[in-house]
Amino acid sequence: MIPPGKALCAAGIIVGLLAFFWRDTFNPDSISGARVLLTGASTGIGEQMAYHYSRFGAEIVLTARRGTLLQKVMEKCLQLGAKQVFYIQADMSSPQAPEKPVLLLIGGLDHLVLNHIGGTPFRMWDGDVEHTRWLMQVNFLSYVALASAALPILAESKGSLIVVSSLTGKISTPFTTSYSATKFALDGFFSSLRHELAMQKQDVCITLCILGLIDTEMALEKTRGKVYMSAYPAAEAALAIIKGGATRAREVFYPWWLELLCCLRDWFPNQRDVVIQSFYNYTSA
Repeated sequence: MIPPGKALCAAGIIVGLLAFFWRDTFNPDSISGARVLLTGASTGIGEQMAYHYSRFGAEIVLTARRGTLLQKVMEKCLQLGAKQVFYIQADMSSPQAPEKPVLLLIGGLDHLVLNHIGGTPFRMWDGDVEHTRWLMQVNFLSYVALASAALPILAESKGSLIVVSSLTGKISTPFTTSYSATKFALDGFFSSLRHELAMQKQDVCITLCILGLIDTEMALEKTRGKVYMSAYPAAEAALAIIKGGATRAREVFYPWWLELLCCLRDWFPNQRDVVIQSFYNYTSA
């Protein structure tokens, strides 16, 4: 086992190197006129991404379950400067639904942003296998279906596939058994696919986005009184995702220090688990 002193020293060196070498290479003009398909766009991070893309002058296709909310988002996107906006109502829990937005695209695609999630209880595992099957369809299998349908189009445009995931897909946490499983699955599938695209010399970038606790209405409602940590702004998370996709980054971490946490996750597993559990309120879950 590595002594704690050396571990902290190594962590400090990593932080220093990240701070020294990191620079923002994002050019907003690279988004102007870009053709974007954005899922989960009616609320939360997806809604904020829609607004950012609009300010940058993108052409956007929005999709989510709730058409009424999508209509409102579309109207605001047009006000903010989007070149074109369309929306497609689709329920990703249906195996037939995921490919529909891609098949209806006209004129190509530059960025496919997979962001939708299914609602899941934030509580201890209660043996609900059926819910896990349903959640795998929404959070994982629909991502695979959409990406598979879009890959030939993205290959033509040398585009980007942007997958919104979570810290719970890198490090296991309490009260997220089924959700965490879907996010680990995303990491495994799309990291493997990245290898295969490179071996086939297909110039399609895959950006995996690892997010911490974000201040969306749904996340705050589920974690209130159960998690002792601060939530980060959805608008900032959305911008970090867009920048990562536009600069063709392999991974995006928001907040940034999650990358350091993931680097250190296997060094002290027992101590790590004790620290993680200390941020959760067992009695209210």
